[in-house]
Amino acid sequence: MGIIRLLTLALTMTGFGSALFAQSGTASTKIIPVDYQGWTNSYFMSNGKVEAIVVPAIARVMQFRMTGDDTGVFWSNSDLFGQHPGAKPEAKRDEWENFGGDKTWPAPQEDWPKMIGRGWPPPSAFDAKPMEARIEGDELVMTSKPDADYGIEIVRRVALKAEADVMTITTEYRKVSGNPVKVAVWVITQMRDPQQIFGLLPEKPLFPSGYKQLMGPAPKDIQVDGRLLSLTRDPKEEINIGTDSSSLLWVGADYIVRIDSDRTPGNYPSGGCSAYLYTNPDRAPYVELETTGPVQTMKVGETMQRTNTYTIVHRGNQDAVTEAKIMLGVR
Repeated sequence: MGIIRLLTLALTMTGFGSALFAQSGTASTKIIPVDYQGWTNSYFMSNGKVEAIVVPAIARVMQFRMTGDDTGVFWSNSDLFGQHPGAKPEAKRDEWENFGGDKTWPAPQEDWPKMIGRGWPPPSAFDAKPMEARIEGDELVMTSKPDADYGIEIVRRVALKAEADVMTITTEYRKVSGNPVKVAVWVITQMRDPQQIFGLLPEKPLFPSGYKQLMGPAPKDIQVDGRLLSLTRDPKEEINIGTDSSSLLWVGADYIVRIDSDRTPGNYPSGGCSAYLYTNPDRAPYVELETTGPVQTMKVGETMQRTNTYTIVHRGNQDAVTEAKIMLGVR
């Protein structure tokens, strides 16, 4: 059976319906336009080992999974399938429609009031506004319209590494108008309810306890074992902690996902945080693994970018902590 038919059959079986094959630059990744959960002009990506679903209509990478898994590891809000920001008549300015998936916002968040006149919801052009999409070789590239307040255009490049269980997302900010702004690239990945989540701390962590408490009470079960920080999702409280990690880990029932984003020299948001671990209560049981780059002053014509690398593997037969230590290469 040919590759086009195999991919079309797989898409049909997993709810994508019929799809038109779009040839990428080489044969290592197939990129196919699809309708996904009611969003037209979405894209299915596969390298034969892992798959990604990209929805430019809401500026999200909505799913990442191993081939043969019809669920995936990213969390998505089924109540908003096929919808667009502000589409509901009852939507108000101070409400945030949480679609899920992987997205980017400008950091630091504490600068939003002076930049956009409010502390919440996020800057409009960064959050779920339609982006133009094109295929460049083995990459799916999304480009936003410039944000009026920041004067920044966002470009996101999604790629699957050839013959590997790896996805990369490179997020680039381009300063195209307005006054200089201090900003950092912030990437937020919403993931399904895990067994545990982990951060790999540096040899000498910036924070004495290994982390900085940013929201909610201190996690009840947080542990720091050498370089390994771990916690579980609190069923009742919103909790957010920051660390100076460059590697985060999600451990579910069947899969482990590692997210890597290099910590380069510079001044980081929230007093030095390059990564955040957020857990949401039972009303929407998900966690967020977040990374940021250093804060820099951007002038018109300048760019900055960060690359997140997502590696997925099958769970073994050991406990979550043991498998996390193996995955992160610590004892």
